[in-house]
Amino acid sequence: MTTMFQETAPTAPTSNGSGAAIRRHELAGFLRSRRERITPEQVGLPRGARRRTPGLRREEVAHLSAVGVTWYTWIEQARDIHVSVQVLDALARTLLLDAGERAHLFQLAGATDPTPAANCEGVTDAMRMTLDQLDPLPACVQNSRYDILAYNRTYARLFNDLDAIPPEDRNCMLLVHTHPDWRAAIVHWEETTRLMAAKLRAAMAGHLSEPAWKMLVKRLQAESPEFRENWERYEVVAHRTKSKEFRNPYVGLLTLHHTDLWLSPDHGARLVSYTPVDEESRGRLERLYALFNGNGTG
Repeated sequence: MTTMFQETAPTAPTSNGSGAAIRRHELAGFLRSRRERITPEQVGLPRGARRRTPGLRREEVAHLSAVGVTWYTWIEQARDIHVSVQVLDALARTLLLDAGERAHLFQLAGATDPTPAANCEGVTDAMRMTLDQLDPLPACVQNSRYDILAYNRTYARLFNDLDAIPPEDRNCMLLVHTHPDWRAAIVHWEETTRLMAAKLRAAMAGHLSEPAWKMLVKRLQAESPEFRENWERYEVVAHRTKSKEFRNPYVGLLTLHHTDLWLSPDHGARLVSYTPVDEESRGRLERLYALFNGNGTG
């Protein structure tokens, strides 16, 4: 398997009391404890009759995370090596860390978590109030990488149940390409995915060296054959307003106008909203909002 980086010989673990050494030992112990609590069945591996190690073996964690076995062993041995944010992200996913554990992992490694779950600056209380006031029109705030930073109640149910998706996975590119509910909800899915890959390539031009952007593209390439094909087209397209059709699992077909309202001059965060094209869609949006806000029977 191709690993995520080249291995180089590390400094042997030290026993001094420096802050960096203490963090390395804490990181090693934390990873070991998380590894030992995960059963093979939880990550799709057979248990086997001769397993003596509690939880996962080191080589299994390395394989599932696309990390070299030697390199992962060095991490658990508290060697003086640099662990990239890509590797930390992969380990967090393999070890099924929750939000608090993930934050602890990055803090011990002295790294900044690039996912939207860790940093939602720019979404003010006033913007959250605006989102709420737009109900029953679906609306959310996204950054230029298509991470969903905040959303209202109607948007939460537009593609089924956004609340049930871990915050670090709330990315429109990722969900449209890989999540069964989102894929089923988009009427013109093939056309949409080709357009979205072209939008992402255009947006990425100013972020080519940023880890979070590279992590997103690598994950999409690994999990979506359609994205890999469309990404290799090298197509680019700017944002544009257009009508979209969605199959909502609760109220049926919705035909909506999509609009982007930029919240900063450098095309960073934007308010994404959907307005009904016709009265039938308007009524269905109102019913969708009522179903999950105490006014309906669903």
